[in-house]
Amino acid sequence: MQYGICNLSIVPLRFEPTDASELVSQVIYGDLFKILEQRKNWSKIRIAFDSYEGWIDNKQYIEISEEQYRTLNKQPPQLSGDLVEFIQDENEQLYPVVFGSTLNGLPLLNHHYDGDLIYGKRPKSQIIQTAFTYLNTPYLWGGKTPFGIDCSGFTQMVYKLNGYKLLRDASQQATQGEALSFIEESEPGDLAFFDNSEGLITHVGLIMDDNYIIHAHGKVRIDRLDHSGIYNVDRKKHTHKLRVIKKII
Repeated sequence: MQYGICNLSIVPLRFEPTDASELVSQVIYGDLFKILEQRKNWSKIRIAFDSYEGWIDNKQYIEISEEQYRTLNKQPPQLSGDLVEFIQDENEQLYPVVFGSTLNGLPLLNHHYDGDLIYGKRPKSQIIQTAFTYLNTPYLWGGKTPFGIDCSGFTQMVYKLNGYKLLRDASQQATQGEALSFIEESEPGDLAFFDNSEGLITHVGLIMDDNYIIHAHGKVRIDRLDHSGIYNVDRKKHTHKLRVIKKII
């Protein structure tokens, strides 16, 4: 088994080994992964944080040893607390890093960082405050950053920045935590999941106070939440059908 670390800011993770393939997620600076299959130009990887798999360009990561991988993966994560900051390499070249990038690999990469650091578990009350940081971020299928994010990437990154692990896709996140029977039992920071006409969970958002929800739909936005689902205040109609509410923390 081979191992790698992302040494660039935002790298596409694709469904197939080609630049024209669907973006399924993003690998951001400091992410660790196992290399499952290696071809001439592409590698299939499994990200350490959430076990998500996809293809990454061989030019967009560096290989590390198993010992380095295991050592870094055991450490409590230290995350970038700035929307955008720069790290500096040994040649004084600058690399941008985005909100929530993992910085434990700085010594290994011989990189220097002077920005804000986030580490440890935060109170549940901080979840929505972190979510506001992404407000108006445009929706991007597979996105995980303040420059473009999808619904489950949004919830995953908000939880990550507060010290908690969520899986990558909405359907996967719906397998975590404790189901609640009614909206009235929920607290700000709990997750609401929504299904499509075929009964498949395809959307997730963060519950707020007073029957509001913050979620990524066109952009990260705030809408009303009721027993039927999400009521879009701009379009004046329900856009998502409520399936289940989960308490993770």
